[in-house]
Amino acid sequence: MTTTESSASAKAAATRFREVHEKVRTELHKAIVGQDAVIDSVLTALFAGGHVLLEGVPGIGKTLLVHSLGETLDLAFSRIQFTPDLMPSDVRGAEILVETQGGGHELRFQPGPIVSNLVLADEINRATPKTQSAMLEAMQERQVTIGERTIKLDEPYCVMATQNPVEQEGTYPLPEAQLDRFLLKVVVGYPKEEEYLRILNLTTGSTTEKLSAVSNGAEVLELRQTVRDVPVPESAQQHAVRLVMATQPDSEYAPELVRNSVSLGSSPRGAQALILAAKVHALLAGRYAVAPEDIRAVALPCLRHRVLLSFQGQADGVGADQVVAAVLEALPLPGEGL
Repeated sequence: MTTTESSASAKAAATRFREVHEKVRTELHKAIVGQDAVIDSVLTALFAGGHVLLEGVPGIGKTLLVHSLGETLDLAFSRIQFTPDLMPSDVRGAEILVETQGGGHELRFQPGPIVSNLVLADEINRATPKTQSAMLEAMQERQVTIGERTIKLDEPYCVMATQNPVEQEGTYPLPEAQLDRFLLKVVVGYPKEEEYLRILNLTTGSTTEKLSAVSNGAEVLELRQTVRDVPVPESAQQHAVRLVMATQPDSEYAPELVRNSVSLGSSPRGAQALILAAKVHALLAGRYAVAPEDIRAVALPCLRHRVLLSFQGQADGVGADQVVAAVLEALPLPGEGL
């Protein structure tokens, strides 16, 4: 393939990506009022092949968004309502004893709700750490192991979890190891005043919008490959690495706020998340190569959950978003000097 043909092919792939993205986005807006940034972040995680954690108060459409996405993409969808008494076997599935013809018995595996394409882990911080950990293998390895049985999960596979930001009685904060499995953490805010009126008209009338499937799993996998094929220049890679290193308190790039307020910074998964999310951002901007500006545009949802504040930082009231903002300020774009 010549350079010209390769360029035309890349341009066509980028155009198709934007067209499908816009179709899905438009269909979702039949059920979801506003929340453009949240929808874009959820689609970014899906097309980048990662998982997303949605944090917000109850009643602002987090569950509805994920359920609507399953309908729009015609994916196998399952919902797990996490509660303190939920057991790991309720999530993964278990081998059960069933009667066979002739009066015999055999062990047969009954898959749990984690065996699906799109999994909604609703209020994930209400389950105990033991049950939360049942999600780790599926999220990282795309497989589930029960006893001697290992089940490969069908692609596309995506976990979209919700949690309440207020630590009420009966909640268990997610451990750092599990937070790190999420490509993005998205904070879902309250609607605007004019959006409340549209929500009321949409949900309290006699008619409801029916969502249509405008894409499917096979197309999602093709678009994931398109995302993977987007080139990343060395300057953008280096900027992503330095942003991640700047969240680590012992790094030469760490600003004063990080040194004083952060206990643990981002792992290499943070750099991977920055690159993958930046590829989607570049495609949506009409470009087929990642720029440092794309890295910075996705830094907050990629890094906010990978920063562990120290006791001093918590005492000073420092937030993870504040830390990421300080990192971005301390590391200007390449060419602008440190």
